[in-house]
Amino acid sequence: MSEIEPSWDFYRTFLTVMKEGSLSAAARDLGLTQPTVGRHIDALEGIIGFQLFIRSPQGLIPTEAALDLKPHAEQLAANAAALLRAATGQGKTVRGTVRISASEVIGIEVLPPMLATLNERHPDLVIELSVSDQVEDLLRQQADIAVRMVAPAQDALITRRIGGIPLGLHAHRRYLDLHGVPEKLDDLRDHRMIGFDRESAFVRAMRKRVPLLGIMRPTLKSDSNLAQMAMIRAGCGIGVCQVELARRDPNLVRLLATEFELPLETFVVMHETMKTTPRCRVTFDALVEGLLAYVRK
Repeated sequence: MSEIEPSWDFYRTFLTVMKEGSLSAAARDLGLTQPTVGRHIDALEGIIGFQLFIRSPQGLIPTEAALDLKPHAEQLAANAAALLRAATGQGKTVRGTVRISASEVIGIEVLPPMLATLNERHPDLVIELSVSDQVEDLLRQQADIAVRMVAPAQDALITRRIGGIPLGLHAHRRYLDLHGVPEKLDDLRDHRMIGFDRESAFVRAMRKRVPLLGIMRPTLKSDSNLAQMAMIRAGCGIGVCQVELARRDPNLVRLLATEFELPLETFVVMHETMKTTPRCRVTFDALVEGLLAYVRK
């Protein structure tokens, strides 16, 4: 390995090529020319002493060295973003960037009105909303604040439990007009069910609560809660979604409410070092206030 210190630009380019799968796509994403992207990769390969990508008809395939390097480059990216957020948010005024991590459904369906109110109160606040069902690591500064559906296990985190967001079985009126309304849980065997195509802690919790769900085979599957919500709204079948979200659509009907309700435990989490930072403190408090109101509806 060369003793030359690689430029951060090389790592950023490397991560973008990993994500996009080609030099041309990475160049478009970064706003660079393709030859510049190629030079960055060549320079990084020269410094570390290993080939990072193999060219194929399907694009650039990462080598074992690239896969080993990726998590370290991602940590550099997280640190660089955290440094920039900290640099823009110094002082006692509420300004600068706050990065919030939330699940798909919460980030897209629930948080936006809260963020709009927050921005009205603090116009110098810049909010980055990372929407993913993957849990981002606050200790590694991948986000400043997270809305999580599982209790955090790490120390050094400030946690506020919001409570259980009720989940229920729902279907569109159009589907029920065609296939009938189930009167008991056992009737679900004769219906088109919307579910997950991979096992998860949430899926296991649902099956433990309602054993019948464990023996039914969904006819429509997706790992995305947002996609499942779209399937319910489209009349594809019966699925599980947040009760409050379903209430917004008069065409969605809650089914078997007394037999099935699963609380989705929710927490707002922040690293303890952020508690004295004005931009993070006001954002944390606003999310707690908004989500508590949402749960109580």
